[in-house]
Amino acid sequence: MPEEQSQTIMAVDELQAIIQRCQILEEIDFKGEDFNLFQVAGQKCLEDGYAAQLLEIIQNEKNKVIIKNMGWNLISPLVRCIFMYKQEDDKREHCLKILDQLAQLCNPKELFLGLLEQIEQTSGEQVCQTVMLLLQPLQTVLLKLQNKKAYSVGLSLAMIMNQLTPLPVPYTKQQIQEDKLGLCQCCNAVVHFAKPFVNEVVKNMEESSEYNDMELKEELLKFCMKSLKYPLLTAQLEQLEGIEEHPLRHFATEIIDILWNVRELIPLLFLHRKGKSPHWENQEFADIEQKNSADSLACLSYLMFVQHFGIDCFPMVFSPSYLLQCNMMHVEVLLKRTEESMLSKGLDLVKVMTLCPIEHLRKKSLNILQLFIDKFDAEGKYTLFRCLLKTSNHAGVEGYIIKNIKDQIHLVLTKSCGNTWFTGHHLVSLLDLVLLLPEGAETDLLQNSDRIMASLNLLRYLVIKDCESDNQTGVWTALPKIEQNFLKPLHVGLNMSKAHYEAEIKNKKENRRETHSSNTVCSLTVSGEKMPAMTTEMQLQVLHSALFTFDLIESVLARVEELIEVKIKAVMDENS
Repeated sequence: MPEEQSQTIMAVDELQAIIQRCQILEEIDFKGEDFNLFQVAGQKCLEDGYAAQLLEIIQNEKNKVIIKNMGWNLISPLVRCIFMYKQEDDKREHCLKILDQLAQLCNPKELFLGLLEQIEQTSGEQVCQTVMLLLQPLQTVLLKLQNKKAYSVGLSLAMIMNQLTPLPVPYTKQQIQEDKLGLCQCCNAVVHFAKPFVNEVVKNMEESSEYNDMELKEELLKFCMKSLKYPLLTAQLEQLEGIEEHPLRHFATEIIDILWNVRELIPLLFLHRKGKSPHWENQEFADIEQKNSADSLACLSYLMFVQHFGIDCFPMVFSPSYLLQCNMMHVEVLLKRTEESMLSKGLDLVKVMTLCPIEHLRKKSLNILQLFIDKFDAEGKYTLFRCLLKTSNHAGVEGYIIKNIKDQIHLVLTKSCGNTWFTGHHLVSLLDLVLLLPEGAETDLLQNSDRIMASLNLLRYLVIKDCESDNQTGVWTALPKIEQNFLKPLHVGLNMSKAHYEAEIKNKKENRRETHSSNTVCSLTVSGEKMPAMTTEMQLQVLHSALFTFDLIESVLARVEELIEVKIKAVMDENS
């Protein structure tokens, strides 16, 4: 007999011998030694490649009681073998069938603990693979549990999220597409795993308006709060070109759906308005969770009001000013973080100031922003200004921030407050963001006029207040770069813009003479946007207004350059 066949018979025979001995015993007579022998023999069958024979033994109706009591011991070697047999389809398939059979036949309580133990022991690159492998049998077991089901569901979800949390969240388009560790796929698998339990809560709430069994609902709420903090708070959730189904956006949608279905979405959005935290039955948990809930609720607000997840469910009865005040609390939470992904979410909520269609509410929101800015110390203001200049993409907001920068510099120069963030190399670094044209000479000067005027006024202030010999602000050191990146391209841009608009005016006047009517309705494109239909006279007014803006910018520019020239000449005269 070949040696390999002999080993096969030995491994399988050994397991069969143990099973035959246990078949004649009552369930209560199984001993610890029987469990150990079964585990060792079953593990040997798996590791030696005899999963097919082991599957037959498990499926044998005569062995049902033995498998019910002892089968859970095979979970650990079974998981190892499934990963070991990745390239061997037949053996892997047999192992997966064994796992499915164990989920159907084993004592639910024992198997539940075995599955959780396996998830807890995994680490590194195998975390997501292990979790995804065990989710289906874990769900099967949990659905069988009667006592402490809510506790067991909560323990499962908490264990899974704790294992996932150390993993880096894919952020760039390439990272999301590659999903190297499988985190995106795993998150969506976990939310699918939770669905039957969500449905159970929904069904119970629908059947009874006095639904008091809050335990399962509370566990699902904990899971959603954890998911909002990780991975969603860190995740890049903008719709990315080339990714038709963004996996983390899908996960965010599912979390919002759970909150809506268990009737907690709207209450959560307004918790911090009254300084509250989510309601938890367990006070010990409440104390711990209160510290983490601010991040989760800020993320929820971002998902709703910036990314518009679940916005169709939101009641349109609140005034924009009320919503802004609620959201400023979340903005504060996000802007206190140092991670770029979280800071950017906080800054995205600033869009209320620029996109709200009601003018007086936009102005009111600007006042709230100023109150918010005033709460920061010098370093906080400096960081906030840098972030807003990089992300706001709105000339009005940028102009407002530049005015705030000027005010901070004024405090330093007039009160000698020892603030180093708005002088020297820190300020020079900030000026690199302020004193430049975003697209050089091609920049749309009309659209960016608020920003350009604020920048020129800041530069004029610096030249007047800071002597070259003192150079507290560092502006004189940075002057060559300022001329190259800001002043020279601004000259070229003004000449091009004025020539273009003057040609347009000449054109319109000639057309008006030809048609002999000032009431002809036609269209006009300004700053890349098509304007509403206007008469020729109305269009001429718009064009003249644009020219007036260019003249205003040009006059301030000339004054700044004149001041620079006078200061430099004065220094040269002193040195000669």
